Amino acid sequence: MTLKRMDNVGVVVESLDAASAFFAELGLTLEGRATIEGEWAGRVMFTVDDIDETLVRLRSRGAQLVGEVVQYEEAYRLCYIRGPEGLLIGLAEELSSSDPA
Repeated sequence: MTLKRMDNVGVVVESLDAASAFFAELGLTLEGRATIEGEWAGRVMFTVDDIDETLVRLRSRGAQLVGEVVQYEEAYRLCYIRGPEGLLIGLAEELSSSDPA
């Protein structure tokens, strides 16, 4: 299986307090708040075993790479794809540490 986990979901709202109260009524628990900035902020991100293999599989289902696959520090390879209905999602591949355990 390629999908390892879903790391985050971004929801754009006018009032964070009102949105937090709304989702609390659905039974969700607020774990914390933080300001996230930068090019990769506010987008949905799925961690996968292998971005290249995942892109091949998803392209066969009509997905298109948005931009390019980039490397974030020594930690991740990242990209965005556009899927069915214009859905935009991010993929992250954790890079193995080169340090011996």
